[in-house]
Amino acid sequence: MRPGDEVVVALDVGGTGMKCALVRPDGTTVHTERHATAAQRGPDAVVETVLDVAEGLAGKAHAAGLTPVACGIAVPGVVDEPRGVAVWSANVGFRDVPLRELATTRLGLPAALGHDVRAGGLAEARLGAGRDGGHVLFVAIGTGIAAAHVVGGSAATGAHGAAGEIGHILVRPGGPPCGCGRAGCLEAVASASAIGRRYAELTGTPATAAEVADRAAAGEPLAVAVWRAAVDALADGLATGQALYDVATVVLGGGLAQAGPRLFDPLRDALRERLTFHREPRLVAAALGDEAGCLGAALLALDTVAKESR
Repeated sequence: MRPGDEVVVALDVGGTGMKCALVRPDGTTVHTERHATAAQRGPDAVVETVLDVAEGLAGKAHAAGLTPVACGIAVPGVVDEPRGVAVWSANVGFRDVPLRELATTRLGLPAALGHDVRAGGLAEARLGAGRDGGHVLFVAIGTGIAAAHVVGGSAATGAHGAAGEIGHILVRPGGPPCGCGRAGCLEAVASASAIGRRYAELTGTPATAAEVADRAAAGEPLAVAVWRAAVDALADGLATGQALYDVATVVLGGGLAQAGPRLFDPLRDALRERLTFHREPRLVAAALGDEAGCLGAALLALDTVAKESR
């Protein structure tokens, strides 16, 4: 094996698609590809597709004169990272799937399994917007809201693999129903899907969160009200997060973060108003885009190799 020819097979599995790559240890990608997850086929078929794609990537690495040294896979839902088991995922249908073991058996490589948002947070903290930040809270705001708390380059998993569910902080008791079964959770008020849903309820006009942001910026009163309510709820959630984690940097990712200053400017002000003795964190946009989960999966796999070599 020549120095510099090592790569990691990395996959970020979502409910709709899989982002896949061959990643060097320094975080640079040498090959990327995308595949449909087709979750409607059932979890067994999805698992087989994941393994087939991973095996194909390893084969492409060998064909290019590269040496795959590990495999990293990130999935949504509840993930038991120490055991390498996808415990549960509504998006993909996984229930107690030993993906790490299956990948190791198929590829003959050390493997790691991680949660998609925690993997994304790991990548942003070590390679992206939170680089050198020490204590970083990565918050992904899209259809739902989830977070990863990264300290010293490692993301906390929690006792049961469910750490980081900041979207289920109760911010508006008695508020809109959440998919978890409770009313008033942060993601029921401030996620991209919640913003579009609330605007449609008030106006009878379907709209995406991006469209609501545009209309709010143009001064449309109902859009302004919906956007302000979401920003206020998000500030409440982040203030709670800061009280719990005392981070130096908060990195916002996901679709809503693409609103740029229309989100970050009022959110900074609202968060500042809510902090008393807590230090105000630096609030920045994610830098790695939708590659973060794949890069994070690679980092997890490299960490596994490093531990096994000690």
